[in-house]
Amino acid sequence: MPMEASAIEKMIKEALPDAQVTIKDLKGDGDHYAAHVVSAAFEGKSRVQQHQMVYQALKGRMGGELHALALQTSAPE
Repeated sequence: MPMEASAIEKMIKEALPDAQVTIKDLKGDGDHYAAHVVSAAFEGKSRVQQHQMVYQALKGRMGGELHALALQTSAPE
C-alpha cells in the first residue's frame, strides 16, 4: 500500500521537529517521492548520516510501503 506524502512529512517532522520538509510525488503513484529536508540536527553530520536520520524517522517503511525516495538533505544556512 503506497504512502501519502503527508504521512512521510509527518514522520520526518516527528523525528526532526525543526525540519523544513518538501515532498514531491515523482510518478503520481504514491510510491516514488523526492524529499528535501532542512534541519539544524544535520549540522556537522555527513550526508550519509543525514540520510540515515531521515530513514530512521521513516521507521522501516523504506523498501516496503515507500518504494523509492530521492533524498536531499542539508542544515540551514
